Amino acid sequence: MPRKSNVSRRVAANAATSRARKAGGGRPRPALKETPYHHGALRDALLAAAERVLERNGLAGLTLRAVAREAGVSHAAPTHHFGDLTGLVSELAAIGFRRFNAAMSMADSEGRTVAERAMGRAKAYVGYAQAHPGMYRLMFRTERLDMTRPALFEAAKASFAGLAGSIGAQREEQISADALTIEQAAAIARAWSLVHGFTMLLLDGRLADILRRLPQGTDVATLLDAMLRTSVVRPAS
Repeated sequence: MPRKSNVSRRVAANAATSRARKAGGGRPRPALKETPYHHGALRDALLAAAERVLERNGLAGLTLRAVAREAGVSHAAPTHHFGDLTGLVSELAAIGFRRFNAAMSMADSEGRTVAERAMGRAKAYVGYAQAHPGMYRLMFRTERLDMTRPALFEAAKASFAGLAGSIGAQREEQISADALTIEQAAAIARAWSLVHGFTMLLLDGRLADILRRLPQGTDVATLLDAMLRTSVVRPAS
């Protein structure tokens, strides 16, 4: 049997390609391009993507699909690593608490006196929220979090222990974060309410009305400092 010529082989190949294109709708579909990650790095990449979505679009815009799209991976990737959205935001909140705790520890280390350390912690608290408003709001949305997840449980526990230790230093007594007297609990709740309330008013834009009534040039930092001095620093006896 005579062999096919080169021309005949090219004609046959072109015909096969044409049939394949017609079967596929005319043009070959491009494959989905995904960002390549090593297995161990993908989890961290998803959390970083989730934080970017959170700070840009708020908690309402934080979905598994949005995170996958931000990270450039398949929609199944976040589910594989975190199970569901609650798992993802809980691990993200744990990161927030660890950073928050580090900011509080640094403020403690920079203060020379108990009053300076207390003032420093309060200012660091507000500063963290200003720098990371989406993360800060998420950290205190307990109804959206699974507080039993080990990473979040430990980070949140360390945060409360730091607050209790700061109040204990001001009261000149040892406070166990696991067993409080009513007086200790009241002191902790009072300090937390003061700073958390100020922070939420600031993030919600509710302090603007107060600031516009103050002398020109008064800013949030000045207002916070004045508030803390009348609430945290004890007058000399």
